[in-house]
Amino acid sequence: MNTRDFDLKNIRPEILTATINDSMSIDERFQNLILRPVVKLQSDLLIEVFRNYIVKHKSVFYNLTLDKRTDYIENAIQKDMKFRNSLKGMIIGQFTSEEYLIYIKTSSALNKRMMNIVKERLLSNIQLFETPTLLEAV
Repeated sequence: MNTRDFDLKNIRPEILTATINDSMSIDERFQNLILRPVVKLQSDLLIEVFRNYIVKHKSVFYNLTLDKRTDYIENAIQKDMKFRNSLKGMIIGQFTSEEYLIYIKTSSALNKRMMNIVKERLLSNIQLFETPTLLEAV
């Protein structure tokens, strides 16, 4: 294992609730062993990227109800291909070479899992998108 791969694996947070067993599919195993820790590692960045997305889209997000904000996040991730591809790049960029080779075998299915995890991460932090930060006003 090269130093990049070693370092990437070492900085990932451990997810104690992730279950791994022999009856799992390869995709589910990849999700629990790789995707979840990488998304958790990238959480702060994903939050800042979404804050930027809100501002770039005229901050209409701030005028929405909670239900509409949830829809907004889901639509941004599912329908805005440029944004979606950017999010995928932030996650895939944290893969080791070996993990990437596994990923490309079923990338379509893994992308769905990845985007669902990212969506849940943003939704679980929706309170952080309550109002614009002071820096945005500068």
